[in-house]
Amino acid sequence: MQIKYSIDILDSNKKYKIAIVANATWNIYNFRLNVLDVLLANNFEVYVIAPVDKYIFYKEDFPEVVHVPVKNLVRDGTNPVKEFFLIYEFVSIYKKINPDIILHYTIKPNIYGGIAAGILKIPSIAVVTGLGYAFIHRGIIQTVTRLLYRFSSKYHNKIIFENIDDLELFKKSKLIKAEKGISIKGCGVDIEYFSPIVKNGKNKNKIIFTFIGRLLYDKGVVEYVEAAKIVKKDYENAEFWLIGEIDKSNPAMVKEEDLINWVKNKTVIYHGFKQDIKRFISKSDCIVLPSYREGMPRTILEGLAMAKPVIATNTAGCREVIEEGKNGYLVPIKEINALAIAMKRIIDISEEGRIDIGNYGREKAIREFDDNLIADEILNIILDVLKTKE
Repeated sequence: MQIKYSIDILDSNKKYKIAIVANATWNIYNFRLNVLDVLLANNFEVYVIAPVDKYIFYKEDFPEVVHVPVKNLVRDGTNPVKEFFLIYEFVSIYKKINPDIILHYTIKPNIYGGIAAGILKIPSIAVVTGLGYAFIHRGIIQTVTRLLYRFSSKYHNKIIFENIDDLELFKKSKLIKAEKGISIKGCGVDIEYFSPIVKNGKNKNKIIFTFIGRLLYDKGVVEYVEAAKIVKKDYENAEFWLIGEIDKSNPAMVKEEDLINWVKNKTVIYHGFKQDIKRFISKSDCIVLPSYREGMPRTILEGLAMAKPVIATNTAGCREVIEEGKNGYLVPIKEINALAIAMKRIIDISEEGRIDIGNYGREKAIREFDDNLIADEILNIILDVLKTKE
């Protein structure tokens, strides 16, 4: 249950209006419903500003929320003319809504929405959910993105990061003023929904490793497949599942022919994209994410919540989640042999040992990553900004 805060500390006669901005309705449905819950519970008037997609059905559970579509937000577009029109569109929307505060998520809302908020002098918070392709790969995109973040950051009252490493990188690179930055532990996980389920049935005698995420080379999919080949040579009972879709809008997308070959050669079992991955986690023995960089890896958190051992790379986001040997293992980025060794360690542990590791992970998820706790943290930041501006 959410903690209900009294916003009487601000103005007991006013119902505060907040706009939440994201690059897709998908983002709202998958990661921000806990924030909607806590805001509505505290008597905020909530507007969501995002391009409409099939996840607009979230409105069925949140009829009080007003959804405002954005036409000019192309997530991976680089046309400067369209970016200018996006700023203009944000300004127009913000003028019409006239919110007391704006909460921006993801790169383009953070940058262009932040500029629009600055033009109108509306208090603004940016949430950096991860640095992604633009920061992993050096080049003109990285340079421009850094410049835009540095420029737009002056318009935000606070900038929230979903892991400590990203916060420190922005401070060290002077992309933000240090006093504006704050770190939280991702967007959280629903620990009641993602609760442990005892593995049984036809898969009971198999050791199943599962990768869940967009099929991007930056997510370490190739390393996962190559490590699977090594492990399968020594362990016939090991099985490797791949769950996710090819993100055709991302330059790091996995080629379809690669995926076809992996399946054809029986290296992995590909389950495609799944909306509800709970039942796949329940049948797994270990969740694996060899990503090059994360904000805070949601699938790893879901694995922890369901009491599964986890393996991830020793990189931003992931290292805040895994305690070596206690709830899983960390491996170096792009190190296939190290990943295979970690997988073999999971297999060689007794069933009771895997249960102990899983239970520790579940306790950590409850203690640190409960999405109610994260939503309460965000609410407190929102209230602090509003108090400062009153």
